[in-house]
Amino acid sequence: VEVCDRKGGVCRSQGLDGDKDFEGGVMRVKRLPDSGVSYPSPLLENPVYDKVHEYFVEEGDAVVVNTVINERDLVCREGETALVPKMFERAGPRDRVVFDADQVHAAIVSCGGVCPGINTIIKEITRALERQYHVKRISGVPKGYRGIYGEAPWMKLSYDDLAESHRLGGTLLGTSRGGFDLDRIVNNINKQGVNQLYIIGGDGTVRGAQAIADEVERRGMRVAVSHIPKTIDNDLVVIDKSFGFDTAVEEAQRAIYAANVEVKSFPNAVGIVKLMGRSSGFIAMNATLSSGCVDCCLIPESPFDLDKLLEFIREKISTQNHCLVVVAEGAGQDYVGEFVKLRDASGNRLLGDIGLFLSTKVKEYFEDVIQQEVTVKYIDPTYMVRAIPANASDNLYCTLLSHAAVHGVNAGFTAFMTGPVNGKQCYIPLSEVVGKRNAVDTRTKAYARLISSTGQPSF
Repeated sequence: VEVCDRKGGVCRSQGLDGDKDFEGGVMRVKRLPDSGVSYPSPLLENPVYDKVHEYFVEEGDAVVVNTVINERDLVCREGETALVPKMFERAGPRDRVVFDADQVHAAIVSCGGVCPGINTIIKEITRALERQYHVKRISGVPKGYRGIYGEAPWMKLSYDDLAESHRLGGTLLGTSRGGFDLDRIVNNINKQGVNQLYIIGGDGTVRGAQAIADEVERRGMRVAVSHIPKTIDNDLVVIDKSFGFDTAVEEAQRAIYAANVEVKSFPNAVGIVKLMGRSSGFIAMNATLSSGCVDCCLIPESPFDLDKLLEFIREKISTQNHCLVVVAEGAGQDYVGEFVKLRDASGNRLLGDIGLFLSTKVKEYFEDVIQQEVTVKYIDPTYMVRAIPANASDNLYCTLLSHAAVHGVNAGFTAFMTGPVNGKQCYIPLSEVVGKRNAVDTRTKAYARLISSTGQPSF
């Protein structure tokens, strides 16, 4: 919530982001420079929406971030400050648009790793542009940011050509890490006449989106920039979740079930399943909770002591003849990360293989220390989790994200990310997202549910 000085009209954030002054309670998204011309929304003449009441979003509609507060905080006494909730502008179509469809050149680019649902995003952005806003020139940029200025030709996109693409994993545009050259990117955006740019990516990509939005504004270019949140790690802040996460958890659960079958089929068996989660353990935590058969879940947000972990595994073997451990790839890097000094093209430090490390240490502990035979089953489904098509839940979610982005851009919003806050689609300024990371809070009920599910002690 935000503490608001009613006399001065300035609110001071007391949320996770630290102190930050801003005017009012709504975190407003930037608009394109006013050209003095706007147009009635094409949706007004679309017969599909004739019977839909209250379809358009009104100026001033907003979604509250913190929905749970104490009632005593609502009381404003003389000389005291009142609580004003932090809000984001509600996403959706406006009844007037700022683009002439015949003058639009929209470009779509996907960056970073693959993720379930990217093709759905590409398809649904194209459909909304083509069928709702009558945009005729839509381009797909190949191979990430480097493709904006690279020599490979851009793809002409149409909904008819993409109609079945949501059934495919990966990205039909291709992707890459790195390759961000701001001047060359903006120069070619200008050369190609792009005035709507839709960027699909995670926390690294969003930094690039912010830089592009700032640069086109500095140059006086009338280009709307929208970011669609893609990361199966679910580590983007503000929004309820990023697309692809539900599918990744569902696929991770399959790997856990396979490991469970293995360890229950052999005497003295330890199963170790390594899941994605560089800095945030959401996949590991949610897959553990949904599977209901894990004895221990290790995530980056909760450091563990190796000796205590090995003793816990020994106790489980003695009492139930098996033990199943799920570990996020970023956990335990104090044990293995010091040996890795390299970084990938996105600037991320490469991780040591904690799964292989634990497998080796478990074997050594049982065979050399307590001199007991043990069978270790190590499963690493990393690329299986992210390279599959989106499930039904994510396909629907991707559709909502895509259409919200197109509505926002055509209404003149720029430098924003679209996503749900408390279940309602919002437009979120990129400045609220850049440089921040969503992580599992080990002080919350969610983490308590995890510990209760596994029965693991504090390591």
